[in-house]
Amino acid sequence: MSTYPTFDPFKDPKHDPLNPVRYIMNDTLTSVAVALVLAVALAQTFWVVRYRTLWMLSMTMGCYTFAVGLSLRFGMSRHPESRSIYTAEYLFVVLSPCAFIASEYVLLGRLAMYLKAERHLLLSPRRITTIFVASDATTFIIQAIGGSMSGSATLTYRKMFLAGLALQLASFLVFTAIYSVFFAGLYGSPRSAADDANVSPRARWWSRWPTLLVAMSISYVGIIVRSVYRVVEISQGYYGPLATTESFFYTLDTLPLFVAIAVYVPFWPGRFAGSMGCSLTES
Repeated sequence: MSTYPTFDPFKDPKHDPLNPVRYIMNDTLTSVAVALVLAVALAQTFWVVRYRTLWMLSMTMGCYTFAVGLSLRFGMSRHPESRSIYTAEYLFVVLSPCAFIASEYVLLGRLAMYLKAERHLLLSPRRITTIFVASDATTFIIQAIGGSMSGSATLTYRKMFLAGLALQLASFLVFTAIYSVFFAGLYGSPRSAADDANVSPRARWWSRWPTLLVAMSISYVGIIVRSVYRVVEISQGYYGPLATTESFFYTLDTLPLFVAIAVYVPFWPGRFAGSMGCSLTES
């Protein structure tokens, strides 16, 4: 009776045509990533309930879906050849930042209104929210269609996915430019936004509006780093050096996104109501 060799997906993953990432995912790194993102999600959930900041709920929900995507890497480490697990993991991880970005768009408009500093925005707060959230939704759909065929040899889907990522990056860079003008306008104005909002000069630094602006800036940098990484990654192809190296995934995708969402835990927008003399908690 003849026997046939059993295929071993763990023997040489780098050259395994059935392994979409060409490596075996590290469970330790996955555990740390999932734990940290879940901690942020739970903390944000507490703040949403505590301060009734329902308009930040998009980011909080995105934290949970991001954690789900990361947790699917446990399945990939045991079944590295599974296309269904890989596709689900890829979609959850890649699309979750769309939810983070949506909250960023809403936050800037609300902050400008409550600081009575709309004059420093290049567009009205309502238009900023409408235009950029619509852009975010559009790029989400494009990425979802292209990403659902991740790893496919079909060049059309890869180009569609790349287009969605590039458009999202371009949109966020334009938004960041608007924010930069707003930031400069606040500090360059003869009558500061702090005066407009009747902020007490004795307020602690962590409860003053400039601190929230710095937190927003840090979050934007994290999102931009991740977006640039994803655009370059897809432009190299699904089997390029960025896509097939786990260290790049964590240092250029997971870590920047973690910083982008974690910075709002100690500096949650709803906590700044008292220091700005107005409420940021209206939904």
